[in-house]
Amino acid sequence: MFRIFDSHAHTYPDAIAEKACYNLSHFYNFAVKSKGTYDDLEEQANECGVCGFLIFAVATNAHQVEKVNNAIAETVKKSLSHGYKTVGFAGMHQDYPDFLKEIERVQQIGLSGVKLHPDIQEIDIDDKKLLPLYEILEYKKLKLYLHMGDDRTIFRYSSPDKLKRITKIFPDLKITAAHFGGYKSFDESVPVLKGTPNVNFDTSSSLWYMTEEKAVEIIRTLGSENVMFGTDYPVMTLKEEIERFMKLKLTEKEREDILWNNAAKYYGLEDIK
Repeated sequence: MFRIFDSHAHTYPDAIAEKACYNLSHFYNFAVKSKGTYDDLEEQANECGVCGFLIFAVATNAHQVEKVNNAIAETVKKSLSHGYKTVGFAGMHQDYPDFLKEIERVQQIGLSGVKLHPDIQEIDIDDKKLLPLYEILEYKKLKLYLHMGDDRTIFRYSSPDKLKRITKIFPDLKITAAHFGGYKSFDESVPVLKGTPNVNFDTSSSLWYMTEEKAVEIIRTLGSENVMFGTDYPVMTLKEEIERFMKLKLTEKEREDILWNNAAKYYGLEDIK
């Protein structure tokens, strides 16, 4: 029996979850499989043996930032009280007036990194507006999570060359590149990003799009020690993503690392009480 940490889960307050899921399905033109609420996530976790989550949400404008972060902090607090090894990342927007003030505030309420979705927020990840945020995160030793990639030509905000530029400017900033480093654009992202210092990856919203053989090839190219399991809840259900992952012809050590060990080390899960 493997311990499982879901390193990519979005949750929304109950009052807006249905609308948020609709907007997400409209943006990507696919069916969102789950409800988007924490209670639904936890119910699925109980059925699948998931022990914890990395939870975040996206701030689509500067006015949402504090409200989003308060909601994530409350969700993390609830999840921890239910015995899960749960970590929360803040949302941030490029037009927010005081990065440092909000970063210090979210640290106080228990969040330990920042998640950006450049396509929805319509900004290049290496835009000069975001560089002060990265500088703060690097100095504070907080982590950055980036949505990466898309095969649609109008969405080039997070191309791998832009991430490489960030890593050169901020060599000590720890970054997770979601979706194997490039949603539906793996053949572009993987060759560029493999071996990039201080960058790791997740499996979210990727396994459904490729063969099992291709997934194993990508994992081993990036290094199984650099990959974490993620469902992209509510896009997928936990059950179906776990089933997809378990079909991959990986070694037991590779499975253990991706499902739990890599996240446990990266986020200090064993120290969470």
